[in-house]
Amino acid sequence: MTTLSIPSPSQGVWHLGPLPIRGYALAIILGIVAAIWIGERRWVARGGRYGDVQDMAVWAVPFGLIGGRLYHVATDHERYFGASGDAWQILYVWRGGLGVWGSIFLGAVGAMICAYRKGIRIAPMVDALAPGLLVAQAIGRWGNWFNQELFGKPTDLPWALRIDPAHRPPGYEDDATFHPTFLYECIWDLGAFFVLIALDRRFKFGHGRMLALYVMAYTLGRGWIEMLRIDTVELDNVYGLRFNVWTSIVLFVLAATYFVVSARLWPGQEESPYVDGHREDRPAPTPEGETAPAAAPDAEAGGAHDPETPPGAG
Repeated sequence: MTTLSIPSPSQGVWHLGPLPIRGYALAIILGIVAAIWIGERRWVARGGRYGDVQDMAVWAVPFGLIGGRLYHVATDHERYFGASGDAWQILYVWRGGLGVWGSIFLGAVGAMICAYRKGIRIAPMVDALAPGLLVAQAIGRWGNWFNQELFGKPTDLPWALRIDPAHRPPGYEDDATFHPTFLYECIWDLGAFFVLIALDRRFKFGHGRMLALYVMAYTLGRGWIEMLRIDTVELDNVYGLRFNVWTSIVLFVLAATYFVVSARLWPGQEESPYVDGHREDRPAPTPEGETAPAAAPDAEAGGAHDPETPPGAG
């Protein structure tokens, strides 16, 4: 047994009087805040108005949380509707169980509703948001560390994760250290974020291709990390692979196909991130609370990336 290991938290919940503060929830919230901050800066650099991403988050975040939970329940429904299941636990989101693809799907539905109401073109918006999703997922994965869940196979590597006996799955009661898949995914997502930012600064992707790159980058990492995990899931052997591995393979292929086809059909970027006539020609609020002059009509249509955008924002 290894003498070096990453310790697991002794607790994942702290109480401020009657109010429980859960590490899992904090990780999710911090990830959402980071994604909004990054997305807002990229959206403004793309030619959008400051505040649009925050408005869209009001729709996308609750839709995404519901979608993530529904995906998890649908792919592991025996836990809730089986002979020993408890359907009420569907509401216990703080115990973990948010499927990323359900979150992205319904979150996108919420974003499209907001985009339609505000006259925003959805393709440039999702291109602005996509890299920040990787940061959100990197931070959110630390919620699994607090819950001591979704770790990988036993290992004695120096960076192995020590899991308390109460959280070890059946058949692994005598193993104390496991692959820290939450950490692997965190590092992968952050690395992919910086790669996507660098590529976007060089090629200035448009028409949803940044979102396609995000899907390819995330699924490429999620596929091999998923194969390390040993948590009990209902669809753990679908033609030899976990269902989530197949999902990653299919989505990677679809995203890569869209990237190539769209680059041929719609090269470059959209002329404007707004549907014609929907951007208001009035001063826009800035993050510092000052007022920026309204863009001239011909400047609004460009929306090119600002080469001076600070690192990590563009």
